[in-house]
Amino acid sequence: MSNQAKKYTPQFKAKVVLELLRGEKTQSEISRVHGVHRSVLTRWQNEFIERSPSVFGEDGADLEVEARIAELEQMVGKLTMQLEPIRKPKDV
Repeated sequence: MSNQAKKYTPQFKAKVVLELLRGEKTQSEISRVHGVHRSVLTRWQNEFIERSPSVFGEDGADLEVEARIAELEQMVGKLTMQLEPIRKPKDV
């Protein structure tokens, strides 16, 4: 017998987890049909639910980037205000 872990595609995992979330079959039935242990199904389900907000663009990286952009915009505004008095006046 081989002790190597099976490799599943992300598409397969999503399909199985969605089947599980729909509740049309029990976890045991899905496990048996697809040949995936119940503990693996539970882990996939938890991971799927945990990462689901990123589908809608609400992950932390996006929020950090937006905060950094706002901070930089404020800095540009302050520097512009500091430079204004030392600029050469335009001929009127």
